[in-house]
Parts: sequence; C-alpha cells; structure tokens
Amino acid sequence: MGRHGWNSGARRWQLTALLGVGAVALALVLTLINTLPSNGGSTVGTSRDGDKVHGTPAASPAVSEPDVGWGFTHTQFSADEGAGAAVARVEGLLSKDPGLPQNQHIMGWGAGNPEPVEGRYDFAEMDRRIDFVRASGGTPVVTLCCAPDWMKGGKSGSDNTNWSQAALETAPTRAHYKDYAALAATVAKRYPDVRHFIVWNEFKGFWNNAEARWDYEGYTELYNLVYKALKKVDKDIMVGGPYLVMDSLDPRQKPDASTTFKGPWGAMDQRVLDAFDYWNKHKVGADFVVVDGSSYTKDDELLPDEFGATDKFTAVGKWVRARTRGLPLWWAEYYVEPADGNDDRTGWSEARREAVQAAGLIAMAKGGASSGFYWNPEEEKGSGCAGCLWTPTSSGSGGTALPMFDLVSRFGAAFPPGTRYETVPVASDDVPNVRVLADDKAVLVVNVLDRPIDAQVDGKKFTMGAYEVKWLSR
Repeated sequence: MGRHGWNSGARRWQLTALLGVGAVALALVLTLINTLPSNGGSTVGTSRDGDKVHGTPAASPAVSEPDVGWGFTHTQFSADEGAGAAVARVEGLLSKDPGLPQNQHIMGWGAGNPEPVEGRYDFAEMDRRIDFVRASGGTPVVTLCCAPDWMKGGKSGSDNTNWSQAALETAPTRAHYKDYAALAATVAKRYPDVRHFIVWNEFKGFWNNAEARWDYEGYTELYNLVYKALKKVDKDIMVGGPYLVMDSLDPRQKPDASTTFKGPWGAMDQRVLDAFDYWNKHKVGADFVVVDGSSYTKDDELLPDEFGATDKFTAVGKWVRARTRGLPLWWAEYYVEPADGNDDRTGWSEARREAVQAAGLIAMAKGGASSGFYWNPEEEKGSGCAGCLWTPTSSGSGGTALPMFDLVSRFGAAFPPGTRYETVPVASDDVPNVRVLADDKAVLVVNVLDRPIDAQVDGKKFTMGAYEVKWLSR
C-alpha cells in the first residue's frame, strides 16, 4: 500500500486560497447560499447532473473486448494541463499509436472529489482527463477509486475533502457500499465511451486489523454491488478486479510466507493468496482479472537479482490464470525498481531502468497477461523526470518523449491482445545474458548485463550495449 504514492491533486486545489479578497468573499457568499442543511458542507462547484453525458464521446467498437493491451496510468501530473505546445506535443505522440490504453482514477491521482455532497457532483478534473484521452486517440479505462469523504465517515461538502494519504486510502463504510455503486453507475453514464472499469485500488482500506488479514469479504461485497450497477447501465461494459498487491516475502518470514507458492524470487504472501481465492470464489462475475505488484519482495529485496526477480510476474500470472479459467489477465501496476524513503525511484540509470522494465513486460506476457498499465511518475515541472514517459508539460518545450515512452508504446503496438508468441533460437552462450520475446513479426531482446555483448538471436548476430533494449524485425 502506498508503494507509488497517491498524488491526489490537492496542491492544485490549495492554490485557490491565493485568490483575491473579492473572489474569496464571493465564494463565501456562494458557500453559504449553497449549503445543504440536511448533510452539511458547501455545494459550490457541484451540480446534480453527474450522469449527463460529457463532451463528445469517442466512437465505441461494436463489440467490447475484455482486453485493452499495454498502456499507462495517469497520475497527479499529466499532459492534460500545461503549455499548449507541450500538451499538443504529447497528444501527437500518443496519436501515433491509436488506441493506446490510458487509465484514470475517479478520485485522487489528478482527479478531484467526484461527489462532495450526496447527489451533488464535480467532475471538472475527471472531465479534463477524459477529454485528453479522447483527443490523443487513447482507449479510456477507469479505476473506481477512491471514495468521497461522506461515504467513509468524513465530512460532506466541496470545502471538506481530506486529501491526506490516510483519508484517501480509506474505503467506504459498509453502509455506503450501495452509494459507491451508484457513483460508479453515474461515472459510466457520464462517459459512455469508457468500456472498461477496474473496481478499487490495492484493497485500500480493506484490512482486518483484528485478524491481521485482508477484509476480502468487505471488498467482494463492494465489488459485487459495483459490478451489478455497471452491468445495469450497459451489459456490455467490461468489469474486473480485485486489484490486489501480489506481495512476496523472504521464504523465512513465517507464518505469512506461502509454503507452496515460491521461487528464487521469494515466497508469496499467503494472506494475499487467501484474499484472491475468496474474491474469485464469491464474485458475481468478471470480464477480466486485475492484479498489481512488484518484482521485489515486500522488504525491497531483488531476489536473486533485478532481472531474475521479474520471473515472479510470470509465476503470478500462471497462478492467477489457472484459477480464473482463462479470464484475461491485467497488471494494473508493476514495479521493478525499489523506491527510496521519499517514494522516489531515481537510483538507477535510465538505461538500466528501461532494461529491467522491458524484462518485466516480457515476464508478464509469458505469464499470460494481455494488458498492463505503466504507472507514469510524471512531474509538474523541471528538466529531469526519472522513469517518466515524457518531459513535464509546464513549459512550451516540454512534452518530449523519453525512453520509457518508446518502450511502453512500442511493446503495446508489437504485442497486442491475441498475440501468438513464438520461441526463437538464442545462442547457448547468450541465454543467461538476454531476455527475449517474439511473435511472427517482431523480436524484443534485452541485454541484462552492464556491459556490451555480442549476441545471436533468431539467426541474427549483433552487438548490444550495456542494458540495451533492441527490437528486431522478422
């Protein structure tokens, strides 16, 4: 939980405090006028027509498929705001790969509180993100997380949203599960071109302290209500969960380390496996299954090393697929580089980062995954942005593609859902030094060493630089 931070967008909201005295006075008057005595809190900036279709929805395919392919998740800062030239530059980059999946949460990670007061909605920031996905030709995916304050014991009102991490990571109370399902339906009606919904994020707030395990009963109850509500809006909407963090441990960490599901990369946390099995058994339905996780252990150990640790993705994928009767497998998030104390991942060179990320993508594909979302750690401004897809759009020169964008977009284009992977010959001496994924048209090769090598893959000989990621045509 909290591995990637939460980037709520609160900083932008806090800027409103800098408005002039006159504007503040006007806002105060409006607040007093629009306060609802029945549940308290301001309704400024809200409306009752949350389910009114926003903008011009993109044309939806005649048949919704449960797979979307490989894309990315928008976080607190993205390219929906900034200098016009930079925003247009990113839209152009994304438009070169039509349909690239783009995931957005409904609250936090760049989106405001969608329902500050019961029955009163504010989708301004969410609208802007969806508009950006449409303008850039992407396939929109929505993660239904997190919940308005009044659904989880907090205060009602557009002036009362608590953007602390603890508050954001609090689940709705059971008494409000149906209210959250109704909000999910409202979102689906507002954006009819969104055909894929993920229910919640990393079981946030669903921990049973008394029994020191996940509250999988509570999550599954919420999931089932949301699933039914979305299918009532449109039976062809695709819905998936449980978005569990597939944590692994040092095998010696008993009693939580699984004794049956383990490998050189560690042992799975048995509490996670139990939660998954309960959801899988008691869900009312699912069009795809969603997991999340890192290659390293919960204690940030890369076992046996950063590349070998990615084999965990393959193992988890096969385990999940075996239990879900072939449901399409999505990785909502995937991490290969441990974060520092500030939750930053800046310790590796970009070449090393890209190589291990590529190895991770290969491992997920070999585990049966057909879709995945790179968590884009975009920054608001500055020239450096470790692991980002593009340079910050705050200036007109921003929005330039970075190495990770090429990897994510190219992987998605080369290996879309339905890809039939093929085994290609690799010289015996090169087997320990490279990771390879291929279909009938392309071969992805990764040098796992921090030095140049001479490789022979698919009958072709070539030199690779340290940590080089290389594409071959067939």
